[in-house]
Amino acid sequence: MTIQLTPGKLWGMRRMADENGLFKMTAVDQRPPIKNPIAAHHGTAEAPWEEVAGFKRLLVETLQDQSTAMLLDPHYAIPHAIDALSPTKGLIVTLEDSLFEETPGGRLSSDIDEWSVAKIKRMGGDAVKVLAWYRPDADPKNCQAQQDYTKRIGEECAKHDIPFLFELLVYPLAGDANQTTDYVEQKGKKADHVLQSVEEFAKPDYGVDVFKLESPVNAADADGSADVQALFDEMGRLSGRPWVMLSAGAGKAEFANVLDHAFKAGASGFLAGRAIWLDAFQAYPDWDKMRAELEGESADYMAKISAMADAQATAWNTHEVYGEGGAQFAPRDASFRKGYSA
Repeated sequence: MTIQLTPGKLWGMRRMADENGLFKMTAVDQRPPIKNPIAAHHGTAEAPWEEVAGFKRLLVETLQDQSTAMLLDPHYAIPHAIDALSPTKGLIVTLEDSLFEETPGGRLSSDIDEWSVAKIKRMGGDAVKVLAWYRPDADPKNCQAQQDYTKRIGEECAKHDIPFLFELLVYPLAGDANQTTDYVEQKGKKADHVLQSVEEFAKPDYGVDVFKLESPVNAADADGSADVQALFDEMGRLSGRPWVMLSAGAGKAEFANVLDHAFKAGASGFLAGRAIWLDAFQAYPDWDKMRAELEGESADYMAKISAMADAQATAWNTHEVYGEGGAQFAPRDASFRKGYSA
C-alpha cells in the first residue's frame, strides 16, 4: 500500500512535526488523571472547572516551547488555554469522550457532545485525535462497534482533509486480574493483544494517518533486550505508517527506555503527557512550585527525550508507506481537482 497525502493532511502532518520531520508532542488533554486528584484534594465529587483548566493552561504556558505540537481537549484546555498556545505550534484536538461505556463485552467509545471532526477543522485544528480502548479478544459485537466508530472518524477526517491521529489502548476485560478503569497501562498485558490491535487498525478502511501506540510490554519490562526489541520491531512493521509512542503514566526513566526501543523500531517521535508533567502535578495546589518544576525538571526531561528523537527517530515524511520521494501530493491529479472543486 502506498499513501499519497491530500494537501490538508500533508499540511497538518507538517504542522505537528519539526523541520526534520520528527514529532515532539505534549498531551494536555487528560481529564480523569487531572480531575480526580484535584477533586480528591477539594473533597468534592467533581473537580472545580477553574482548577483543572488552570493547570492545563499552566502546561501550555510552560511546555509549548519544547513541543512541536500540543494535544488539547475541548472541555478545559481549549476554552481556557487556546489563547496561550503559540500559532507556531501544531494544534491537535481530542474528539473522544473520556467517559467510556463499560459493558459486559468490553468498552465502547463515543465523541464529546457537540464536537465533531468538522468542528475541529473549522476551529483551526491541525489534526484530530481519537482514543479507542480495544481488545481483540473482547465480545465480537464490541469489537465491531469500536471498528465502526474508528472507520467513521477516518471517513470524516478524509472528507474534511485533516490528519487522523489514532490512539490504541488495551484494557482488562471482566475476567482479567488487575482491574482498573484508570487511564494507565494495563498490568500484565499481553503483547499479542497490542500487536493484533495495531494490525487490525492499520487496514486502509480506517484511514489512520498517525498511530499513537503503547508499549507492547509493560514499561517496566522495556529492558533493552533483543526479545523486547523484536516486539517493538513487529509493532512498527504492522503499523505501516508513521507512529509515535504514548507514555500511559510511565515514569520518566521507564518511558525513556520505551522510547529507545521505539526509535530503533522506526517511531517518528512521541506524544506524551504524564511522563513529562506528572511529577510537577504532585505539588498541587502549590501553583508556584508546579510552575517551577515544569520549567525545570519537566523541561529538562523534554530536552532529553527530544535529543533521543533527534538521534534515533525516523522522519515521518520519509516513511516507506509514501513511496519513493517521501510524503507528497499531486495537485494536478484528477482526484485532487474533483475533491476541491466547487
